[in-house]
Amino acid sequence: MLRTGTFALTALLAGLTAIGPLTTDMYLPSLPDIARRLDATTAEAQLTISSYLIGFACGQIFYGPVSDRHGRKAVLMGALALYGLATLACALSTSIEMLIVARAVQGIGGSGGIVLARAIVRDLYSGTRAGRELSLMASVMALAPVVAPIVGGALQTGFGWRSVFIVLLLTMAVIAGVVWLLLPETNTRRAEEPVSFGSMFRSYRVLVRSPAYLAYLGLAAFAFAGLFAWISGASFVLQGLYGLPPLDFGVVFAIGAVGYMGGAGLSARLVTRLGIDGLIGVGCCCCTAGGLGMVAAVALGLTSALSLVLPMAVYLAGLAMILAQSIAGAMTPFPERAGAASSLFGFMQQSTASVCGAVVGALLGTSAWPLVIAIAAMGAATLVLWFMTRGVRRAASAKH
Repeated sequence: MLRTGTFALTALLAGLTAIGPLTTDMYLPSLPDIARRLDATTAEAQLTISSYLIGFACGQIFYGPVSDRHGRKAVLMGALALYGLATLACALSTSIEMLIVARAVQGIGGSGGIVLARAIVRDLYSGTRAGRELSLMASVMALAPVVAPIVGGALQTGFGWRSVFIVLLLTMAVIAGVVWLLLPETNTRRAEEPVSFGSMFRSYRVLVRSPAYLAYLGLAAFAFAGLFAWISGASFVLQGLYGLPPLDFGVVFAIGAVGYMGGAGLSARLVTRLGIDGLIGVGCCCCTAGGLGMVAAVALGLTSALSLVLPMAVYLAGLAMILAQSIAGAMTPFPERAGAASSLFGFMQQSTASVCGAVVGALLGTSAWPLVIAIAAMGAATLVLWFMTRGVRRAASAKH
């Protein structure tokens, strides 16, 4: 069994949270080809991203409360099994409509990994120690958006878009095997009340009455929405407007993702020195600077793909700082509702991202402006909210 505080446990939890970025980023280079092969429009192909995000958001509502009652491991295995079946359906899809539906179910299954990984962290740690663990997980997980588009571009070039889902299926099988054999059950405070819509509503009502929880949730949701604006529009902008082939797109996209890795690494080092709130403030400044840098690149008419990717790397570094610390700050006051707190956090974060991504996808045409304006707006919103809610978060931190 994996022991608390070991790198092996951190790596497994990071792998569970990486299911999301792997499932989105690996097939981004294939989106134009999927549209051609399945006789779909750009907007229809983009819906395969939005449907996944909607499924990912909705699935998170249930996993946390169920695992609070029945334990983390059994619920996690069920989620991974559902993800595997849906991924197989994606690989076998013969129409864009079938792929859209399969992606939604894939999102429902994949959401269990991130919800339960966060809940496991809260089972074992709290406060800045939880923030540090989440940052370490993010450092490992950050390899996914770096490697995934490169691997996806290579698979698309060599074997076509269906091969991407076959590789995702095999990856899930390895993770599920490790969970089954080595992950201990961490939920020692089982909820006494049976799971029902009423009990779930009562748990969520407690959470939404906490101003600090809502503040941390807002920070993460705005920052995360900027990421999914990028995910929804990057392949069409960089391949369609900037002329990058699939493999080159994967490499350039990965360059941006390196920013997330750097931000996660800094978070793990600095959180004990700056505290959760101070580190979030640095992250908000990075997101704002990155978004404004992208706006400047388009306004100046720069034609290099790096003119967008490098500012996005700055944004992603800030996102890494905001996400881990916001999750830790939001969940620390609720050890008895760790699963529910993780579920609601993930649902709202993902729902905001889904809406932002869908809007960007619908507005994309012959210009990069919808993409960069959305990212800049989300970055600025995080900084404004951070300033507006400092008192609320400080008061909550003093209690815990």
